[in-house]
Amino acid sequence: MKNPEHVSGIEPISCQHQQQVRSLTADYIDRACRIYGCKFPLIPVMFDLKGRAAGMYRVHKQDRRIRFNPYIFAKYYEDNLATTVPHEVAHYVVDLMYNARSVKPHGAEWQQVMRSFGVEPKATGDYDLSGIPVRKHRRHAYQCTCATHEISSVRHNRIRQGKARYYCRKCKSALIPLPTQK
Repeated sequence: MKNPEHVSGIEPISCQHQQQVRSLTADYIDRACRIYGCKFPLIPVMFDLKGRAAGMYRVHKQDRRIRFNPYIFAKYYEDNLATTVPHEVAHYVVDLMYNARSVKPHGAEWQQVMRSFGVEPKATGDYDLSGIPVRKHRRHAYQCTCATHEISSVRHNRIRQGKARYYCRKCKSALIPLPTQK
């Protein structure tokens, strides 16, 4: 039986291309060392990211890694080499230099690192994801005083558990759940 992720016709990035991405990642880390006069250790580069994101810098306790989406890289290889690789390395560099928790993810520090790499500091890619396996996320209806909003299950669960409140950007009122339709 065929792997359902391959039904789309898009195959994940080849091992040879993965090695090229790992080498380019190491090159950007080395470049950051020279630019900033710091020692940034090499970190693992994985090709296990699924969904709509092309890349992700992940830090959990002391474990740091860069994850890439093998399907998006396969479909948009050259563009991801030019933009996604330096984007994720810039997150890593900012984390080590400034502590990522104390700065905005795509704030001035990250933008400055991107410019030092000679790359336009764009926060998101705009890819056609047809043919790429993506997860469908359930959305939940909420309202404020001026509109209805669709929020993710993660945010919905945080609200239900009393861990967070979310507010409308326009009217600044709290989002409250709409009754579920049956």
